[in-house]
Amino acid sequence: MLNTMKPRNETPPGPSEDQDDSSSDRKLGIRHIVPFILAATVAAPAYATDVAFLEGTAASGITHIYDGGPAFFVGGGVAAFDCDNNHFPDLYFAGGENPAGLYRNVTKLGGALQFTPTDAEATALIGVAGAYPIDVDGDDFVDLFVMRVGENVLLRGQGDCRFERANELWGYDGGSSPTTAFAAVWETNRRLPTLAEGNYVDRSDDNGRLGTCQPNRLFRPNAEGEGYRPALPLDPSYCPLSMLFTDWQNAGRRDLRISNDRQYYGEGGSEQLWHLPVDEAPRAYTEDDGWQRLRIWGMGIASHDVTGDGKPDYYLTSMADNKLRASVAASTGPAFEDSAYALGVTAHRPSIGDTSKPSTSWHAEFGDVDNDGRFDLFVAKGNVEAMDGFAMEDPNALFIRRPDGTFADVAPAAGVASTARGRGAALVDLNLDGALDLVVVNRKAPAQVWRNTTPGGNWIQIKLRQADPNTDAIGARIDVVTGDRTTVREIAVGGGHAGGQLGWAHFGLGRAAEARVTVHWPDGASQTIDLPANRLAEIRRDETKPTLVDLGSKQ
Repeated sequence: MLNTMKPRNETPPGPSEDQDDSSSDRKLGIRHIVPFILAATVAAPAYATDVAFLEGTAASGITHIYDGGPAFFVGGGVAAFDCDNNHFPDLYFAGGENPAGLYRNVTKLGGALQFTPTDAEATALIGVAGAYPIDVDGDDFVDLFVMRVGENVLLRGQGDCRFERANELWGYDGGSSPTTAFAAVWETNRRLPTLAEGNYVDRSDDNGRLGTCQPNRLFRPNAEGEGYRPALPLDPSYCPLSMLFTDWQNAGRRDLRISNDRQYYGEGGSEQLWHLPVDEAPRAYTEDDGWQRLRIWGMGIASHDVTGDGKPDYYLTSMADNKLRASVAASTGPAFEDSAYALGVTAHRPSIGDTSKPSTSWHAEFGDVDNDGRFDLFVAKGNVEAMDGFAMEDPNALFIRRPDGTFADVAPAAGVASTARGRGAALVDLNLDGALDLVVVNRKAPAQVWRNTTPGGNWIQIKLRQADPNTDAIGARIDVVTGDRTTVREIAVGGGHAGGQLGWAHFGLGRAAEARVTVHWPDGASQTIDLPANRLAEIRRDETKPTLVDLGSKQ
C-alpha cells in the first residue's frame, strides 16, 4: 500500500513489473496452466447461467461505516460467523475510529437480507481494523480475535451473541502495535490454538516510515494448555496485510504464508513463508529451500486449488496487477509460478470507471457463486485515499470461472461493481438458500450487502465437528467429488484482508444430485461420506452418517 502522505511521482507498475522474478514468471504461468485449461474444456459440464446479485443494503438494517485517519487507510474487515447458534451467519464489522459493529442475522430462510445491530459494550470497540472468528477454548461458542490500532482484544463468546474480554483469562498480551493481519492453527497436542499476529508500520517515527515495520508476533500455548507463553518474534517483519496457515504441499503440516506491503519494508523485504516445527523456533524459508523472492504491495491472500493438482494455489492482491501463485510441479520445495495472466485474473485495471489507471485490490475470496462446480473469485477494490496515480473509481471485480478454465470479470453485469472504496469482504450464504451472497466493507462509506439471485445449480454446505479443543477442525481439508471433478477446500482461520469466516463450507455441484465427500482431519485421519445435494450437512468425526440440518422448524 503506497504512502498517501508522500505520493509517488513515478509511473505505476504494469503487469509483472513489480516482482523480482518477473523475467520468466509469465512464461512459466502459461506453460503450467495450458494443459489444465485443455483438460477443463473437455471435462467441464454443459451447465452455465447468468450471474446476478441484488443489492439490499438500504433494507438490510446495516448502516455501518469504516472511517478514520491514515492509521485506517488499511484494514476495514468483516467477520462472518454464527454467534447465536441458529445456523445463520452474523456479521462483525471493523469501524476504525467509529465503534465496531455486531449485527445479528434475522433473515428468513431464502428471504431478503435482514440484520439487527447489537449495542453490547464488549464488541463496540474503537480502533478496530479487523476481526477473525475462532473457537479458542472449544466450548462451541465462537470467539473473536479483534485487531486494533492499539491493544488487540480476544473476545470470548458466551452464546446469544454475547461476548466478554478474555485477554487476561487466556494470558494473551494484546500489545500496542497496529495489527493488520492474523492467522491461527492448532499445533500437535495443544489445548489452545497458536496465534500469529502481523503488525504494520510505526506512524509515530519522526524520521519517516520506511523500515519501521513493527515486529510480528507468534503466541504458542503454555505447557498447561490454559494460557499463552510470551510472544515469539517473527523476525524479520515486513508490514503484513494478510497471513494464512496453509498446507501448501499436502504434507499434513501447515506453514505460515505472509503477504507484505513493500512500501514500508525497504529493499530487503519480500513475501514470506515460515516453517513452524513443533516446540522449535519458527524459521523463514529461503532461496536455498526453493522459495522465490517476490515483492508486491501485498494486501490479501485467497487460497484454492485453481490448477487441479490437489495443492492450494494463492491469489495475492496488490496495487496494479495481482498474482496467482501455483506450485511448480517438479519442485519438492516451496517454489511457485504465476498463472494470473494466463487465467485472466491480474485485475490490474478497473472494468469501468477510471479504466486508464491501475487498480488497488484488497480482499480476495474464492467461492462458487453460480453453483456450476467451478470456484469463482471476488476481489474488493478501492483507492487507498486520494492517490492520483491510481484509479479513484475502481469497482470491485467478480471473476466467473469459464468451462475452459479461464476467468471473466462480470461484476458490472452482475450488479456488484460498486465504486466505493472497498476493503474487506465476505462471500457467504446469509439466507441459507444455497447461493453465496456478498458483503463489502467500504472506507468512509456504508458497508454494502448483495443477495445472490443467480438461478444456479445444485450445492452442498458442510460444517465439520470433532471433539475439543479444535472443535471446528481448523486445518482440515475437504475433497468434494462429483463425476470426474474434485473440488478441494482448506478450513482455515486467516487470509483475506482484515477479516474471515467460520461456519458453513460451500460447494457448488452443477447438475450433480449427490457428492462424495472426503474429510482429511487435521491429524491426518480421513473419513469419506456421501451427501445429497441442496442440504446443510454437519460431518462429525468418526460418525458414519451426516447430520442433515432442517431449518424449516426455525422459520
